[in-house]
Amino acid sequence: MNKENQPLVSIITLNWNQTEVTCEFLESSRNLTYKNYEILVCDMNSDINPASKIQSFNFPNTKVLISDKNLGFAAGNNWGMKQARGDYFFIVNNDTELNPSLIEQLLEPFSCDPKIGVTCPKILYYHNPGIIQYAGFNKMNMLTGRTTSVGGGQKDEGQFNISGITNGAHGCAMMVKREVAEKAGMFPSRFFLYYEEWDWSMRIINAGYKIFYQANAFILHKESLSVGKESLLKLYYLNRNRILFMRRNCNTFQLIGFIGFYALATFPKNVVQYLVKGKIKALKTYLKAVAWNFKNSSFSELS
Repeated sequence: MNKENQPLVSIITLNWNQTEVTCEFLESSRNLTYKNYEILVCDMNSDINPASKIQSFNFPNTKVLISDKNLGFAAGNNWGMKQARGDYFFIVNNDTELNPSLIEQLLEPFSCDPKIGVTCPKILYYHNPGIIQYAGFNKMNMLTGRTTSVGGGQKDEGQFNISGITNGAHGCAMMVKREVAEKAGMFPSRFFLYYEEWDWSMRIINAGYKIFYQANAFILHKESLSVGKESLLKLYYLNRNRILFMRRNCNTFQLIGFIGFYALATFPKNVVQYLVKGKIKALKTYLKAVAWNFKNSSFSELS
């Protein structure tokens, strides 16, 4: 297919104090076989403006956008989508490396079914590419507010090489039809980090679209470079947003069940665990995350 006949794909990635990592990502884009794309690097108010360094490498079709504040993952990607020109938005982490044929492979399912609104590739760990991070998502448990990725942590031996509809999109790499963002809205900016992909996935599905796992596409993910695996920031938003997600997406009976489960099982377990391990800062962060939902308890504050 000639470039003139290819839909324009806007590749949107966030940068926050990770210029070297972002440049590695952009370097991998040089090998893309798909030609009709633009890359928007959305900088979230890094300590050092990365524009001049990124531009010095002359990465193709790349534009650096500078925000005057850190908008977080959700609102940051929304900011990028609002400035994108593409027929499709490829939302992708900067701590990934792109497979040359990735864009074509992710676009392919859209032509087969007009109800497909989002496609996601298989996600493999960059430092251990034989291990799967994501091959689709299992259904969200509406009692616990937890889910797992299909194949997560398993050796990739081809057992998840069948493409098909899945329960949720992975924010690390998701190709989104522009029409979906226009009709179902964008990421819920209230979340800042974590659970926003699940909230958006449920809204997309409720709008009548399908989320598709494209097994023949893959991406390598360096994982957790942005906030760190043991980050208090990660601990705060994971716990705050788990409750927020359930408040926004449960029906009355599900919410009653979740509150009971959380109050009787999850909350005391976490508190005791932090106390026994002497992780006082983590305990304070966890309590702050739970308290946020009490302080922001009105219906209007869920948006």
